[in-house]
Amino acid sequence: MKYPTFLIILALAIISSCKNHEHEHHEELKFAVTSPLMIDTLVYDSYVSQIHSIQHIELRALEGGYLQNIYVDEGQTVKKGQPLFQIMPIINEAEVLRAQAEVSFAEIEYQNTKSLADSNIVSKNELALTKATLDKAKAELALAQAHLSFTKINAPFDGIVGRFDDVRLGSLVEEGELLTTLSDNSKMWVYFNVPEAEYLDYSSRAKSDILSHVKLVLANGKLFSEEGVVETIEADFNNETGNIAFRATFQNPDKLLRHGETGTIQIIQPIENALLIPQKATFEILDKKFVFVVDENNVANAREITIMEELHHIFIVSDGLKSGEKIILEGIGKVKTNDKISYNFIEPQSVFSSLELYAE
Repeated sequence: MKYPTFLIILALAIISSCKNHEHEHHEELKFAVTSPLMIDTLVYDSYVSQIHSIQHIELRALEGGYLQNIYVDEGQTVKKGQPLFQIMPIINEAEVLRAQAEVSFAEIEYQNTKSLADSNIVSKNELALTKATLDKAKAELALAQAHLSFTKINAPFDGIVGRFDDVRLGSLVEEGELLTTLSDNSKMWVYFNVPEAEYLDYSSRAKSDILSHVKLVLANGKLFSEEGVVETIEADFNNETGNIAFRATFQNPDKLLRHGETGTIQIIQPIENALLIPQKATFEILDKKFVFVVDENNVANAREITIMEELHHIFIVSDGLKSGEKIILEGIGKVKTNDKISYNFIEPQSVFSSLELYAE
């Protein structure tokens, strides 16, 4: 089928017009462009941690018998020396009375023998035997008194009473049976494991007191109000994991932290002359990060970069970019390598003022 010549000319004119319009639209499109920001900044290395009381002990019955009194409740704060439990002391009190009577009898025997020995009526060996009998009676009295004291369990330090493990008033408890636990939560020990390479980095920075500023993020994602100090590092590495245990100490004035909690330790790592770019200026191909770099001829080219650290909305670049180079900030999905673009340059300080930046 043949078309009239004027229709063919009209169609070609329309196609040409559309292409010109598309080209003009592309030329009119302006991209937002900025440069990396070089600045001293701080990043936080994070480690899963376990929280322990500085003193956490099991309270066990040192004497068997019926539980006569429970003076406290689970979760109660107690003071050092405060009574916690009382085991029925009747038999132990009787043992003390018997031992006291034996001490009195042995004392009389000793005094009578001493008088006779002073008059040379009995030998000194006889006196020594009665003295030994007296000493034995006193030792048995001390032992009976100790067993009696074991029937009352007092708090060995200020702390918080734990759960009662099947212990109720009137229960028959055996010697060594677990009654409850006691935790001193005035300060807390927080343990976390550090890989060998990072341990060496921290050791080299220890003299700068950097480890005095560790922070603790709680399980709800909130930052604990107190800062901690790394006071000790375990002697040996774990050969299976390649880690070594650190222990940080945190003051716990409001008793918010409890034994057995978990959290995340954050250790400050200062980076000098860090090169920062917004995350939105990057794109990913096969797990590699790229940016579009604009050269002096306004031509955009994709370039691979290496990320050192990731902050909130920010990447710290270790390789692939230099300070002062221009990168496309927005609209990277509308440009291809070797495209010549028009752009509006935005100062890096203005770009990063709206981003969360950990900087000194």
